[in-house]
Amino acid sequence: MKRSQHRDKPASSTKPRGARLPDHYASLHAGFHWQVDDHFNIAEACCSRWVRAERETPGAIKRVAIRQYEPGAATVFHTYQALQEAADALSHVLTGLGVKRGDRVAIVMPQRLETAVAYMAVFQMGAVAMPLSMLFGPEALEYRLQDSEAVVAVCDESSIDSLNAIRGNCPALRTVIAAGTAKGKGDLDYGTALAAQKSAFTAVKTKADEGAILIYTSGTTGPPKGALLPHRALIGNLPGFVCSHNWFGFDGKTNKKSDAVFWSPADWAWTGGLMDALLPSLYFGRPIVAFNGRFSPELAFSLMAEQGVTHTFLFPTALKAMMKAYPRPKQHFKLKLQAMMSAGEAVGDAVFAYCQEQLGVTVNEMFGQTEMNYVVGNCSRLWPARPGSMGKAYPGHRVAVIDDEGNECAVGVPGDVSVNRYDIHGKPDPIFFLGYWKKDEATRSKFTGDWCRTGDLARRDADGYLWYEGRADDVFKAAGYRIGPGEIENCLVKHAAVANAAVVPKPDRERGAVVKAYVVLAPDLIAGRPGSDLARARFDEELTAKLQAHVKTMLAPYEYPKEIEFIDALPMTTTGKVQRRVLRLQEEERFKALTA
Repeated sequence: MKRSQHRDKPASSTKPRGARLPDHYASLHAGFHWQVDDHFNIAEACCSRWVRAERETPGAIKRVAIRQYEPGAATVFHTYQALQEAADALSHVLTGLGVKRGDRVAIVMPQRLETAVAYMAVFQMGAVAMPLSMLFGPEALEYRLQDSEAVVAVCDESSIDSLNAIRGNCPALRTVIAAGTAKGKGDLDYGTALAAQKSAFTAVKTKADEGAILIYTSGTTGPPKGALLPHRALIGNLPGFVCSHNWFGFDGKTNKKSDAVFWSPADWAWTGGLMDALLPSLYFGRPIVAFNGRFSPELAFSLMAEQGVTHTFLFPTALKAMMKAYPRPKQHFKLKLQAMMSAGEAVGDAVFAYCQEQLGVTVNEMFGQTEMNYVVGNCSRLWPARPGSMGKAYPGHRVAVIDDEGNECAVGVPGDVSVNRYDIHGKPDPIFFLGYWKKDEATRSKFTGDWCRTGDLARRDADGYLWYEGRADDVFKAAGYRIGPGEIENCLVKHAAVANAAVVPKPDRERGAVVKAYVVLAPDLIAGRPGSDLARARFDEELTAKLQAHVKTMLAPYEYPKEIEFIDALPMTTTGKVQRRVLRLQEEERFKALTA
């Protein structure tokens, strides 16, 4: 991919908001060509080159890489030069510990400077970074550390206790480096070790196809699998990132490159936080806000207002909560948003309309997987975004909906969203992972010929837009009808009483299954829900009838939930996706108990 393609500002439109903008999709997609050099290193592209450019430009202002945010405290600004100097020191420390090219180094920290430093240090020495969420418990950490045979782990106070609890079961793990307030709990203190290293580090010359990141999938359909991503995967992400943020890095009013400020609550230990936020922001030399704390609608709005955030990635679950908590956010917060991407679940037209009308941006939905990320989505600035649609294949990617035999499905026919190894010009797409760690058969089964299956179902309309149907294992049949949970969930969330919802099949002797909805009530409804059992039962019964009537007026008769259960919170993955599988298994267990 030619980097200059992302630095040239596209022709701007002077049409007012709401006017029909020209559709540049066809020309963008047809004219895009990848340029991937034989050698490429993420750390060089995301940090070293910016520092080198500053050194070669007399009087250049030092770029800020990381803005460390804490409510009620002064923001701490860390420059690219500071990031590079710390990464050089850590690379020397890791080399001294015997870490070699290709060795796995676990990074178990939240959004903070030390996390970004660890990534840059590992990348530039040719080792493999293995991000692990601080939310993982001991069992989850143990499985991944054992499977990957990581030799060093860099952690802080958020993860050190869990890591130490299982360390004895991970024989390959030679050294634990403790950062933050975890000092004294590891083998080596991060600050002390780095302070002893003063010299620059000579980065290795990695191949673009060389392994850089080992990320474990969520494991929703079996044990987690480690997806090994090459350095070139970042290049594969860039067209989607730029498009989904409406040509990231350029302010539509001033055309100044320095105006962009990025933030996302997505954990930097996951594909969404690492490949969709941290690394592409650094690639374009822009600042990213780091926040280590609990998400809340008030926190999100306050942070974006105080930091002047222009571009963000917010999960649909976060947007739903923000919509319910602040129906008119502009009355409370002064925002500077220029673009927003959302992924993980379908946004739905209620949230889509909220973002347009109340936040002043058209949310660009994106779809991808750890194995091949950022492949489908929208760019409202350059082609029309359709509410509820996943969008189209981003430039550089060839995407289709295919059937079980690998044939492309007709318009309107659901199938498996799949990505081809080659783009429309017949050139290799750099987005692809190298394979699953030590699981060759699982890697082979992911492909049908040159098509890599995602396991997510969608249908394509006549204009090429994809419409999400759900995970293959989330779609079910009830009374002979095929049910996709997303449409029903979206309908429920439109009701003022509903904060979030998940739809699953409930086993039924006569009909095989019926539609059941788990509903999280909006905050004001929770506060007004009666305390006594009898009054609460009557309240729930009346609300259930209202919600069922609401769905009946908007969807097909067979889609309304025959049963609704109100719960405090939906089971979620650490990446913000609803775990319908947990609820489905719960229903199956209940059915077994009743019929035993």
